[in-house]
Amino acid sequence: MARAHFGTDGVRGVANAELTPELVLALGRAASVVFPAPAFVVGRDTRRSGPMLQAALAAGIASEGADVLDAGVLPTPAIAWLAWRDGLPGAVVSASHNPFADNGVKLFGPGGTKLDHGAEAAVEAELARLLDPGAPPRRRPEGPAVGRVVEVPGAADDYVDHLVTSVGPGSLAGLSVVVDCANGAASGVAARAFSGAGATVATIGCDPDGDNINDGCGSTDPARLGAAVTEHGADLGLALDGDADRLVAVDHTGTTVDGDQLLALFAIDLAGRGGLVGNAVVVTVMTNLGFRLAMAERGIGVHETPVGDRHVLAALEEGGLVLGGEQSGHIVFRDRATTGDGLLTGLVLAELVRRSGRPLAALVDGLVERVPQVLVNVAVPDARLLEGCGAVWSAVAEEEDRLGDQGRVLLRPSGTEPVVRVMVEAHGDGVAAEVAGRLAALVGEELRAAAPPS
Repeated sequence: MARAHFGTDGVRGVANAELTPELVLALGRAASVVFPAPAFVVGRDTRRSGPMLQAALAAGIASEGADVLDAGVLPTPAIAWLAWRDGLPGAVVSASHNPFADNGVKLFGPGGTKLDHGAEAAVEAELARLLDPGAPPRRRPEGPAVGRVVEVPGAADDYVDHLVTSVGPGSLAGLSVVVDCANGAASGVAARAFSGAGATVATIGCDPDGDNINDGCGSTDPARLGAAVTEHGADLGLALDGDADRLVAVDHTGTTVDGDQLLALFAIDLAGRGGLVGNAVVVTVMTNLGFRLAMAERGIGVHETPVGDRHVLAALEEGGLVLGGEQSGHIVFRDRATTGDGLLTGLVLAELVRRSGRPLAALVDGLVERVPQVLVNVAVPDARLLEGCGAVWSAVAEEEDRLGDQGRVLLRPSGTEPVVRVMVEAHGDGVAAEVAGRLAALVGEELRAAAPPS
């Protein structure tokens, strides 16, 4: 069986080693075959390898007869929005929050939607066929049927206008913010969006050089942002990742506010204004137990999905709901966007803070009482063996019985490496670490014993 290339969110790997131009060219061809359309909207982040891989992707798409609308360096959600606006499929060359040496390709179906399992499987199957040297070649377009590569005029301006319109021009008047663009795809648009909405804006991490994306900055490392917020005396700070589809906030004291806290804040605000459709929110299995308890106290339902914002989006669609997200800061306002958008999230948060007349620190104080969480990665010969390991699941059941409603256990195989992730949440000093340690040791022992001899 051919190797699966898609991970949790697209195809990703070390640029020019695992993610080669040859692979990306084939991926472009496969996407164009599976999504026959007159054109694809294509963009990238600021990595050194971005122009090289975008050229390969564009060549693959155009070789199958579709035009490539090159939007340049823009956030992933900007490409999704442009694809939605124009009713087209799209693609982004980005590895999101990964180090600069990595890169990836994220695909959107027609209308800027994340690929469901069926669409992803179809692209994977076509990609495997194209990479198979024994497969019969497909006849490709010739002459005027070959796709063109053209720039999209005004793509960044249109996206900024869309963001400002989403919260209203002037809605942030009197508010001061610091935005950390992670030296990534939002570097050229973030300040324009917040100033267009009326805020006073300072920026950091807005000087990409191809190598410094996500390096000591952005949502994965907000310490520098915290210092900048206190230095400027700003009302709040907003940290994006490399492709700006996630957001972590910092209050006026420099304290980080993560995705769970933001999601709780948005859910309660929407519920109070009658805007939380279905009176429920969608989260992933990694969302802290404290979030679930906070929602239960307020009578707000919680729908749980596997890790990955595409699963959150699918659950929102299925349930007709409007709000979901992940602890990492992927927040989805489904009535405003087809995917998570860090800049949109930041604007909505800033508008909420200004409208409330209270600082972010006060708004989130005591909102989510975080339950201590421990995550242990256990290297095993084959993580897929976990499903049939009765001894492990019996031990999990026993630990869950002991913890009751004051704790939670989650075991899941990694989708990208031979690792089982053991996550335990529990009240009490050291309880989570103790339970996680016992289960991790058992997982390692049982799965190594179950693996066939090498």
